[in-house]
Amino acid sequence: MFHRTERLFLRPTFPEDWEAIFACIGSDEAIARNLARAPWPYGEDAARSFAEMPQNLRLPHFLVTLPGTGVIGSAGMGENEGEPEIGYWIAREHWGRGFATEAASAVLRIARTLGHQRLKAGHFIDNPASGRVLRKIGFQPTGRITARHSCARGGPVDSVEYALDLESDAAPFPVKRAA
Repeated sequence: MFHRTERLFLRPTFPEDWEAIFACIGSDEAIARNLARAPWPYGEDAARSFAEMPQNLRLPHFLVTLPGTGVIGSAGMGENEGEPEIGYWIAREHWGRGFATEAASAVLRIARTLGHQRLKAGHFIDNPASGRVLRKIGFQPTGRITARHSCARGGPVDSVEYALDLESDAAPFPVKRAA
């Protein structure tokens, strides 16, 4: 599955993408620490495993690419406690330009196309920037803070939970950008 947005191209990972993934995240502990499943240190084996991760047709994941630049991050769906959730990360040199919002919004469009009715998301309590992205694309805080395991941190970390009810006939949420 592939998806184009205004500025980005989302595509599946291929085994040969491991070097690009490693270049984006391998030397940046801040990215790994804000992801539940990424280890730290994030070595070449972790990048290879991520690049070779099989696709689940109901919960696809993508590399986020910027035409002319290449891989700048990842966005997609997974499962947490039996419910579909979205997640994303963007390489540090591309922060602050709306790419996380644009990529996450694309994942919402795909989730609707796949017939998902409700999505979860969350962010570690010390990563409020991710909460801003989630609110921009329509997620609402559930009022719950739960302990979620962080591989990079080696234990549970408080995570703010969000949810979004999708209506199959609703139009995708627009991407909101700063002027």
